[in-house]
Amino acid sequence: MKRLHYFHARIVCLVVLSVLCAAQARAEDKEFLVYVGTYTGPKSKGIYVSRLDIASGKLTAPELAAETASPSFLAVHPNRRFLYAVGEINNFAGKKSGAVNAFSIDSKTGRLTLLNQQPSGGAGPCHLVADGTGKSLLVANYGGGSVSALPIQADGKLGEATAFIQHEGSSVNPQRQKEPHAHSINVDASNRFAVAADLGLDKLLVYRFDAGKGTLVPNEPPHASVKPGAGPRHFAFHPKGRFAYVINEIQCTVTAFQYDAQRGELKELQTISTLPEGESVQRGYSTAEVQVHPSGKFLYGSNRGHDSIVVYTIDESTGQLAYVENKSTQGKTPRNFGIDPTGAFLLAANQSSDSIVVFGIDSKGGRLTPTGQTVEVGAPVCVKFVPVK
Repeated sequence: MKRLHYFHARIVCLVVLSVLCAAQARAEDKEFLVYVGTYTGPKSKGIYVSRLDIASGKLTAPELAAETASPSFLAVHPNRRFLYAVGEINNFAGKKSGAVNAFSIDSKTGRLTLLNQQPSGGAGPCHLVADGTGKSLLVANYGGGSVSALPIQADGKLGEATAFIQHEGSSVNPQRQKEPHAHSINVDASNRFAVAADLGLDKLLVYRFDAGKGTLVPNEPPHASVKPGAGPRHFAFHPKGRFAYVINEIQCTVTAFQYDAQRGELKELQTISTLPEGESVQRGYSTAEVQVHPSGKFLYGSNRGHDSIVVYTIDESTGQLAYVENKSTQGKTPRNFGIDPTGAFLLAANQSSDSIVVFGIDSKGGRLTPTGQTVEVGAPVCVKFVPVK
């Protein structure tokens, strides 16, 4: 019993510390480097960087920070000195695998220097995250239907994978769910559990995570399920650690969960549409990104095809969502978006119209208002922020 109380106290302290650190960042940071991951092609050569001024909302024209193949999703190290990117490809170093790239960040210019590359462990890596200690990088392989962990060395370089788990199974949609498709992986505030959303299985697989050893072990209970055919894609913990949310790509819904941080257990609270009343998922729409506002008061999700950001308020006591609005992203196929750490702006990445559009966030109601700031970058996918000191 004393051991349980110790873990509970430890988890609470970690959550409170993370909230205090975020508050400090909001007070001090006035300008951010904005890194944009892309699909490379005629209009893109890799990772781009802009600068966002928090006082004015001005976003500078993107410049090429590093040339690399299809760095569709990015992650920033907790020390903000290193950036990691998937290489969303199917063959790397002669293996049926994607790549994971490690870069050092020049805090003055924003330019990136390649440190090294490692295989992701499976084809089509699409999501990655650095754990809270900065010792491990966790990767989700969509094409391979697997997750892996790679050690982060003191100099920011990546070592060979210390963990690899192949997902197994299928679900009800014969076009999209014949096999597993790991679409994201996230670590909770205690740094003890990792959650992988698998679109092909309609499951959120939970793993016990050891950052020091870089290991992933199936939890008990090992997963939470969503409605058959929903297709869970991206996942977000609430900053207070009691709730979590997954956006379901195929059925255009968000599922809210209560989260037991001691057991790593998710219990469904609610599932709600990402589309306004009268719109139908049968029109070919799909979802992509989901993020909780730094204040914990609002949740945002992106709709592709409908080309909008859905806004919800979050009930702080129950974790349940209430619909606010759908806001046009003023472009096509919002693959991803980023909310700056101060919570003032949302940057929508319109993949099919090659644009990043800036929206102001109403701190009282969560509504979005376009600022008039738009920049061009080829096939943008992911948006990440690094404060300029």
